[in-house]
Amino acid sequence: MFSSDDDNQGVVLGVVFGVIALVIGLVIGVAIYKTNMDAAKPVAALAAPAMPAAEADSASVKVENGVVKFYFATAKSDLAAGGNEALAEIIKAVAEGKKAVVSGFHDATGDLAKNEELAKLRAFAVRDALKALGVAEDKVELKKPEAMTGTGSNAQARRVEVSVQ
Repeated sequence: MFSSDDDNQGVVLGVVFGVIALVIGLVIGVAIYKTNMDAAKPVAALAAPAMPAAEADSASVKVENGVVKFYFATAKSDLAAGGNEALAEIIKAVAEGKKAVVSGFHDATGDLAKNEELAKLRAFAVRDALKALGVAEDKVELKKPEAMTGTGSNAQARRVEVSVQ
């Protein structure tokens, strides 16, 4: 009934179907791998960007060209740790007869009146830190809050700058 040719055809068909299944599996596996790799790229870029300290939504302080910049978290007026150390050069200049100028800034998002009030509270917090470090109140000049314009992020806009005149 059955011949040996039928047995060989069964083996050949089995091998052909096996190879086809392997190729299909390989194609599907590569497609899934590439999809996952493409989806992971934006997540990795967002997860670990090279951001300055001011970019994070937390308080920080930075000294640039003799200007002390206090950055604030959203809707907060708490000073960053290390603020007293950052103000050391300002305090020294005030002791030599100069005046500390405190300028508040705010971002352009949300309610303007609330942003201006928050910028004022932040400037008062910096002024109070200067007073606590021994600077007389008449040696501190407060400037009206200004909206951040031009380039920069909202995190950079939420700041108070202290300079000397």
